[in-house]
Amino acid sequence: MSTATTTESAELAPVSAESLAALLISKERPPRPSAWSTSMTFGWRAILKIKHVPEQLFDVTAFPIMMVLMYTYLFGGALAGSPKEYIQFLLPGILVMSVVMITMYTGVSVNTDIEKGVFDRFRSLPIWRPSTMVGYLLGDALRYTIASAVMLTVGIILGYRPDGGIGGVLAGIALLVLFSFAFSWIWTMFGLMLRTEKSVMGVSMMVIFPLTFLSNVFVDPKTMPGWLQAFVNNSPITHLASAVRGLMGGDWPTAEVAWSLGWAGLFVLVFGPITMRLYNRK
Repeated sequence: MSTATTTESAELAPVSAESLAALLISKERPPRPSAWSTSMTFGWRAILKIKHVPEQLFDVTAFPIMMVLMYTYLFGGALAGSPKEYIQFLLPGILVMSVVMITMYTGVSVNTDIEKGVFDRFRSLPIWRPSTMVGYLLGDALRYTIASAVMLTVGIILGYRPDGGIGGVLAGIALLVLFSFAFSWIWTMFGLMLRTEKSVMGVSMMVIFPLTFLSNVFVDPKTMPGWLQAFVNNSPITHLASAVRGLMGGDWPTAEVAWSLGWAGLFVLVFGPITMRLYNRK
């Protein structure tokens, strides 16, 4: 009996504050991760989610192929005389339209993680706060690149020939991915602001459809009424489509590229701070 009591007393012996502090600080504290490393880590997390749920690639593979085939053969004969002629004008525009449209899934992913409570853990970590959102966007940049490669492959099979060569094509895709990265900040804001992923999807479609269809993606704005031309000619999607079309065609349109970069910078400057304010208060 005395032996058991002695053992129990030894096991429950109090630990002094000095010994506990010495144990906790016996080693040097690891340095705080940099903004770049945490952003890349969250970007890798987004890519791993695609690995475990490969159906997420449907919107960057099957959807772009369907868009190219449908619009080429639906409007090609009526607008340009033949699908092969029309695809020279259409492909850069439909490339812009498809990639910009799939940016809205960023907001859906953000909203889904909020509903699962994952963000509560993220906000408790000693990391650069925006890295969570930047990681989402970096992961989605890979999806945009895949979609661009798929659509270009299909377009070349159908007869598209970029006069700008490999350099023009790569420059056009780089500008498109950069713009889409900036444009996605709008959807991260909606993902934090709205309560369900269905609401995010509905609002995103309501915003993105007028922007993409009221542009020069399908036809030259010169055929439109004057009041509509005023909107279309100043749309960010029109500037981007013109820039990508020019780069791939070998024209190097400086003004349209500058407009596209300006719109991208504006989206980040306006919606980035709003997104982070909502994130910190969510």
